[in-house]
Amino acid sequence: MIKQTTATKMQVEVWSDVLCPFCYIGKRNYEAALQQFAGHNDVEIVWKSFQLDPTIPEGENKMDVYEYLSTRKGISRQQLAQMHQQVTLMAKGAGLDYHLENSIIANSFKAHRVLQFANAKGLGDKAEEVLFYANFTEGKDFGSTEVLVELGQKIGLTEAEVHEALTNDMYAYAVKSDIQEAHQIGVTGVPFFVFNRRQAVSGAQPPRVFLEVLQKTHADWKKHHLNEITDVTSGPSCTTDADCN
Repeated sequence: MIKQTTATKMQVEVWSDVLCPFCYIGKRNYEAALQQFAGHNDVEIVWKSFQLDPTIPEGENKMDVYEYLSTRKGISRQQLAQMHQQVTLMAKGAGLDYHLENSIIANSFKAHRVLQFANAKGLGDKAEEVLFYANFTEGKDFGSTEVLVELGQKIGLTEAEVHEALTNDMYAYAVKSDIQEAHQIGVTGVPFFVFNRRQAVSGAQPPRVFLEVLQKTHADWKKHHLNEITDVTSGPSCTTDADCN
């Protein structure tokens, strides 16, 4: 049996928003599944932009997370504190240290522009990690240009590159394109994982769910992306050692 692989990898596209605590948990659970997956070298992750609340005013914000959620959802601060405790425990199970009471409510569009720039440099996964950690663990204001410059340097971007991401309309267009695509395929919440454009996983599912989908979609990907010769009919030929018969 002779196999020849193409250079293309199986893509796992993930729509997410830095405002979403389940997106970071989903990232960790997916990574845990990928570590167990034998075909992990065949897989690449592509991060996509999504905005849970584009109506939040842009710029620096110090909006209290409980005030924001209470107004938006009509839930008491006590109920929200209990909900956050449950999410924090879930994050801890994934190996994350959440401090949701300190997280800043800001418009995520500027952060997504930086993500798009990072994607273009092959740093999309690092960008998501840095932005999630900054929000849910450190409580940094990702609506601030100064903070984004600081985070950009942790991602591997220069100050000039961060400013380019925040001023060049190309990156704003990329954000809007991702969001439009999400709406077209029916994404209403994040995280939303799409495997090889064949199967989707919504939410921060446990690692076993991601592993099952990886195995299934990878088998399908191999079937369509490998040129496989399974049977050879032999006739007169010459070999590389000059043996002709």
